[in-house]
Amino acid sequence: MNRPVVLKALSGVVALMCAVGCSGGGGGDGGRPASGAPSSSPAGSSASAGKGRVAVAGTLAEGLDSPWGLAALPGGDLLVSSRDGRTVTRVAGEGGAKTPLGEVPGVVPGGEGGLLGLAVREGWVYAYLTSGTDNRIVRMRYGGGAGDRLGAPEPVLTGIPRGRIHDGGRIAFGPDGMLYAGTGETGETGLAQDRASLGGKILRMTPDGRPAPGNPFPGSVVYSYGHRNVQGLAWDADGRLWAAEFGQDTWDELNLIAPGRNYGWPVVEGTAGRAGFTDPVAQWPTSDASPSGIAYARGAIWMAGLRGERLWRIGLAGAERSGEPEAFLHGEYGRLRTVLADGDGRLWLTTSETDGRGTPGPGDDRILRLEVT
Repeated sequence: MNRPVVLKALSGVVALMCAVGCSGGGGGDGGRPASGAPSSSPAGSSASAGKGRVAVAGTLAEGLDSPWGLAALPGGDLLVSSRDGRTVTRVAGEGGAKTPLGEVPGVVPGGEGGLLGLAVREGWVYAYLTSGTDNRIVRMRYGGGAGDRLGAPEPVLTGIPRGRIHDGGRIAFGPDGMLYAGTGETGETGLAQDRASLGGKILRMTPDGRPAPGNPFPGSVVYSYGHRNVQGLAWDADGRLWAAEFGQDTWDELNLIAPGRNYGWPVVEGTAGRAGFTDPVAQWPTSDASPSGIAYARGAIWMAGLRGERLWRIGLAGAERSGEPEAFLHGEYGRLRTVLADGDGRLWLTTSETDGRGTPGPGDDRILRLEVT
């Protein structure tokens, strides 16, 4: 599928009652529509009055290979990881010039694994990666100056289960200064309910990988459990953690995360109303999302969809949705992987057409610059 090189502002919206997941057989990015799933309105329909709009202001960079992680440096430049290429590239926030920073040693790509999420803190670049034996988080020194290269990786946390599918991979520093990670259960569904396993969890740790103070399970980095495959982490203006999660055959989820809670997988998927499990705030039938990265901006969570090929807006009012989710960019740029807020009402969005499941066109993959109003 060819993607346009010259971009224009879009006001296309899809309104629906709920949204998507991914199939067990297809790993993290597939899925089949749930029975009775609500249909989408035409992609050219207009956003409701008073709700946020997003416009594509341009392409920052193109020609990227399997981009996955995206992190901002002080000053506004970006770092982007190549899942399959095992490299980190610096992209100038103005002009989009690309500077390779090197290949990360020890990465073993395959299936949904490889060089995944990135985070930056105090002269360190953190990376979530798949090694020959596990998924792990490492950190590398990076001065940030012209000509600087990444230092040798130092392990922060090892022993996260790895698999051909459901490797999780998103990492981010929270407003509390702690490092959070979303992991997957690698297709071994029982790991999600096993609190002794790091698979199918959201993890919370100090920057050097120790269990963070106040974690719900003493001596453990596990923060929440019962997850299938978490690839989206973001905090709202009140400091609350939100997570996007791939479902299997029926529902993808947006969850409000509280310490120690059980989010249900594999016992339940989507809203169940069962004692002992925490229901999602929003859910989508599986052909509409397959959510990866999320970001918070202008009173809403913005969620990138892979199989759904659209950017979802979920307005927030306390712990509830504010109205129905809206969708933008439906099919315009193919699979969407990572969304990052810059703090000024702007979003960065990466496409994911070169990950082996898309249909690359000229210029793929790219980082788009979005304006939110």
